[in-house]
Amino acid sequence: MNKHNFTVVILAAGKGKRMNNPNLPKVLVEFNGQPLLNYVIELSLKLNPNQIIVIVGHHKEQVIKFLEKFNSNIIQFAEQNQQLGTGHAVQQAEPFISSEIENILILSGDVPLLTIQTLEEFIQMHHFYSSDASVLSSITPTPIGYGRIVRDSEGRFVRIVEEKDATELEKNIKEINSGIYIINKELLFQSLKFVQNNNAQNEYYLTDVISILHNQKRNVNAFVIANFDEIQGVNSINDLKNLKL
Repeated sequence: MNKHNFTVVILAAGKGKRMNNPNLPKVLVEFNGQPLLNYVIELSLKLNPNQIIVIVGHHKEQVIKFLEKFNSNIIQFAEQNQQLGTGHAVQQAEPFISSEIENILILSGDVPLLTIQTLEEFIQMHHFYSSDASVLSSITPTPIGYGRIVRDSEGRFVRIVEEKDATELEKNIKEINSGIYIINKELLFQSLKFVQNNNAQNEYYLTDVISILHNQKRNVNAFVIANFDEIQGVNSINDLKNLKL
């Protein structure tokens, strides 16, 4: 993956209902003196992408104003006016992505501890295995709240199942989805057209793109290279308190 031939899309439209501050977008909640999104933007800039597109929604004007401080001509924003899920959020970036882009790296704006080493290794693995889509995964003894990585008897990736849709057996899986992906641009936006919202949340899941591509016999891989501490997202005040630099 040419380092200048990929776009970073950052999901930053969420309301953060459990953050006890309805007037502040979740990604602007502070951790260790900096907004959560600040860590993700700085990390993205270190990767030298062609573009960084931030998906904004809830209190978007605050997030847009925050992005101005970086004074970077590669940072743009796209609006998700309705909260219809991660798949729908990524779709909003499509009109802004340069035609020559080959791959999209998708990050979450509320995951502040991810390291440059992990992302660089993830990008290398995607390239080494000539993947059409790659999922960054991790192993944890307490997978509650995360989508699970389902593999076949040979250890090959099969699909991601969201916890709300998982069977009791699937809930026992310890390999979890970080919510971080690299996907071929053309395949990503083709697949998003076929994503349905017939699930427990009535949302368009980005994870369904991975299933669609796998079912099309595309080269889809999940790489267990993240330390679980790195990929923890912030969905509540408790999550924020439990983060450790």
